[in-house]
Amino acid sequence: MATKKKRTPNSKNSSWVAITAESAIDTDKDGDPAFLTLRNPTTDAASLYLFSSGDLQPYEVKAFTEDCHSWLIGQTVQRDGRLLYITPMDPLYLMLPYLVKAAKEGKFQPLDQVVMDEEFPACSRLLSCAQSLSSVHLVAEEKEVGGRKFHRYSQEKAMQWLSKKVDRTVSALKRSNISVGEGVKSRTYVRVKTESDTNDEDYLRYAHGLVSEYIDEDLSKALRKHLQLPEPTSPKETEPPTKKRKMSELPVEAGEDFSKFNSSDFARKPPKKMTLAQKTLAKVDKSGMKTMSAFFSPKVKAERK
Repeated sequence: MATKKKRTPNSKNSSWVAITAESAIDTDKDGDPAFLTLRNPTTDAASLYLFSSGDLQPYEVKAFTEDCHSWLIGQTVQRDGRLLYITPMDPLYLMLPYLVKAAKEGKFQPLDQVVMDEEFPACSRLLSCAQSLSSVHLVAEEKEVGGRKFHRYSQEKAMQWLSKKVDRTVSALKRSNISVGEGVKSRTYVRVKTESDTNDEDYLRYAHGLVSEYIDEDLSKALRKHLQLPEPTSPKETEPPTKKRKMSELPVEAGEDFSKFNSSDFARKPPKKMTLAQKTLAKVDKSGMKTMSAFFSPKVKAERK
């Protein structure tokens, strides 16, 4: 666990608590790690990402939060009780929207002309990631002319690549003994084994929901069709676990002081459900009955004549 700091002239918060691998914050001669604002491949909005030293690896930044929490950092109290999770992310997810958009022109183009964004110029840093250049052929056709490589997005290749992501996710879920579908009996994910928890379709649908957190809706639908998954009977069937948990774990929106998070973090809690006793009491006819406070009110003294 590390405490990340960033200071701005108008920033009240200067520290945030984060959990990340040491490789994400290591420094070397190529420079320091940097937080960058990039286009979120799912929402198309600005989100915060961390690039390790030398742009070797992009990391996703998510906030895990619950109301009324704070941190004790040294001799001070940090009022912002959010816990940032900084985890490695495949840069191809961030490049896909640009490749898909460029494919509409129907021609091969060099990557530096494809991964361009006036709103998010830092996206060019993706081309510095070794993984980006070595794996782009997994989602695009590739040609080399005069020693320079040109690419064109391929839907067929992208579906194969995403399908392998889903298969690996299914294997990880089973290996970790994570219950999905009807096997989930608690919102806190307490494992309850049932005869139905070995349903392969449940795992496939659940993994598809997880992978869909990193692609747009059109790609998610195309992937579902490629996997031959039937349409969900309820939207909740494809919800990834991060949207079912009590505490939010959402991509961090780009903010100069890290204090701007997704609006759903600030959503009001729904009213608590009434207990059986409260429901029974509510049905009682209270006409003519004194309120409880009436028994504790001061008595009014009678005036002497």
